[in-house]
Amino acid sequence: MAFEEAYQKVSESSQVFPPDVLLQFYALYKQATQKNTFSHNEGEHELVSAFKLNALLQVKHMTSDEAKEAYIEASKLYLSK
Repeated sequence: MAFEEAYQKVSESSQVFPPDVLLQFYALYKQATQKNTFSHNEGEHELVSAFKLNALLQVKHMTSDEAKEAYIEASKLYLSK
């Protein structure tokens, strides 16, 4: 499936992504696979949690399929650079 392949490529990439791109991948992945879930990891800085929550809020209107498609498109865009 294209979504799983895109996730695999992004996960295994040695490319260093800017923080905003990482947050985009994070939010799209969460929306595609767990539908609007957020959990604060113990020991995680509050600012990091706030950025993650903000990223999730930006994609909450998407369906799982829309988020998967957006993830695939983002992977094509950022992995080709």
